[in-house]
Amino acid sequence: MYRKILVALENSRADQSLIPHITKLAQLHGSALLLVHVADGWVARNYNQLKLTESEEMKADQAYLDATAAQMRAAGLNVATHLALGDPPTEILKTADRERCDLIAMTTHGHRLLGDLIYGSTIEKVRHLAMIPVLLVRAAAQ
Repeated sequence: MYRKILVALENSRADQSLIPHITKLAQLHGSALLLVHVADGWVARNYNQLKLTESEEMKADQAYLDATAAQMRAAGLNVATHLALGDPPTEILKTADRERCDLIAMTTHGHRLLGDLIYGSTIEKVRHLAMIPVLLVRAAAQ
């Protein structure tokens, strides 16, 4: 059913709520996983057009993706990584389409009204624009 799952990681503790669900789902379906993190700091958003040097944030994000992928591979999963740069919802959707993913998996924090306005809502944009199913896993209280 799910040949390739895009797993949108935040590089935060919230990911620890998502990873067990995705690990089990991938094992049940024999799915390949594509771990994606979108670096959205100033350097990341202007990296290509200004020909900037990789920021410490980008290096740390790639190291996080690599370490997470290594742990999942140790569990026998087929895992690739992609560090995207720019606007998170745009990059998640673009990557899912380009990589022909069957499912997008993300964590939700349960913001309501004011929280969504202050923090923005990547999930809202992704779920409204995605052409494939979106799996949301509630992040554990932090």
